Amino acid sequence: MTRTTASLHRLSAALAPPRALPSGAPRVQTNSGVVQGLTLPSGVRAFRGIPFAAPPVRDRRWTPPQPALPWPGVRLADRFAHQSMQARVFGDMMFRNAGMSEDCLYLNVWAPATAAPGANLPVLVYIYGGGFVAGDGSEPRYDGERMASRGMVVVTFTYRLGVFGFLAHPELAAESPHHASGNYGHLDQVAALAWVRDNIEQFGGHPAEVTVAGESAGSYSVNALMASPLSRGLFARAIGESGAYFGASRSVSTHDDAQRHGQAFATRVGAASLADLRARSATELLEASGQPGAAPFLANIDGWFLPARPADLFAAGQQAQVPLLAGWNSEELGWRALLPDDPAPETARAVLAQRFGARAAQAERLYPVSTADEARQSLTDVASDHFMGYPTWKWMEEHQRTSGQPVYRYFYTRPRPAPVEAGVTANLAGGVTRTSDAPRDPPATGAVHSAEIEYALGNLSLNPVFGWTPDDHTVSQTMQGYFANFIKAGDPNGDGLPHWPASQHRADRPALRMRIDVVSRTEPEPRARYVFLDQTDPR
Repeated sequence: MTRTTASLHRLSAALAPPRALPSGAPRVQTNSGVVQGLTLPSGVRAFRGIPFAAPPVRDRRWTPPQPALPWPGVRLADRFAHQSMQARVFGDMMFRNAGMSEDCLYLNVWAPATAAPGANLPVLVYIYGGGFVAGDGSEPRYDGERMASRGMVVVTFTYRLGVFGFLAHPELAAESPHHASGNYGHLDQVAALAWVRDNIEQFGGHPAEVTVAGESAGSYSVNALMASPLSRGLFARAIGESGAYFGASRSVSTHDDAQRHGQAFATRVGAASLADLRARSATELLEASGQPGAAPFLANIDGWFLPARPADLFAAGQQAQVPLLAGWNSEELGWRALLPDDPAPETARAVLAQRFGARAAQAERLYPVSTADEARQSLTDVASDHFMGYPTWKWMEEHQRTSGQPVYRYFYTRPRPAPVEAGVTANLAGGVTRTSDAPRDPPATGAVHSAEIEYALGNLSLNPVFGWTPDDHTVSQTMQGYFANFIKAGDPNGDGLPHWPASQHRADRPALRMRIDVVSRTEPEPRARYVFLDQTDPR
């Protein structure tokens, strides 16, 4: 949004009649002022669009989040605020917010009907995914109503993305008392957790019983928050769904490299100084950062939020010592990521040779390709392991080795059902839209990346794209139950659920993981596969 557009929005808001305060709506006192939410038909109380930090605009662009500005009277919190600046990257994202703006640091709270100050309910803080370039806490798949109905307080929030969340630059480091730059999106996450610590008791939550969870970029964020000294003590448990800063291709950059990247970006847009960059419109920066071939803006070892690589911090046992529940999906990435045509044994062997070189024969023993069916499955496994499986496995391995805390591992295998209508996909506005009649890839046979979110949080009914079946609702009840139990007690086990043992660190024995599907059961993980990948793609 340009400054001119933002000014018009403010003028329009000033001229518009104020929204009426509904009588009988729930009110809560926060550190910045009173907010008034709404009561949903289920009885759950929802508060949407609460500021947890000051708007990161103008001179606050590319600064750590500052305290939220106080307001007089009662602030209506009945609608989602802005999503952060982002391009329309992923077709499965459905937003329910006020639009896009740099003024985006807001959060949402769902609390049970009976929650009141001092109720000391457990708290779930869920971080959205989207590759650190897209996503928002207003997406229906992250809605907190169903989990709140299980006796907890749920929080989602928005954090800065892309160039706005992760640009590093020498001038930014020079103005920082910590000589750090970049990582502003992760610092937003720390600020949201600090807001929860300071305010959640008024919503009925327990500030010492917070579980931080997330999927994809959200899972990377949980991993980073466990590693960062800035978030120490802000959560008691952690859930990671598909992703961590482990593995050569998943690590963070050095601060020097990140600053060089930021300088190159400034040169590309013709900005001679930080002041020039801050004077540019948000739209111009977004468009420039999204040009074809442009390198992404990601986390770096800034010496403040991250004093070292997460891998090194976990290896030294310097991470948050909390219980961890984590895992990934059976088809995080399909074989089509490695081959354009249906694989045959000979083409699959060529892929293994290219990927593993002199160790291709050993790779084939772990990823067999003697038939076409084996080739398809093994190349799917190679792609999935490289994309999300190995980094998440290494995270669990290191945390289990150095923390002494329980680690619960899962492998999610339930494929989504077919769309309600052929050729229908989610659109960005929240409804459905027909795709073209062009030929499409065959449907996935496993659980694709992000497929588990609606199941885990109980939000199948909020996604109109797929034809959910009773089996899907069974899987959702199981996964919700495991998550809810873990959030409440640090242990996913409970009545009516298959027993899920915490894994034991044994180099000579595979850990047990919970295979989550219509019939969920424990199984040994294919440890030899991940140990092999650990040797070929360390850290």
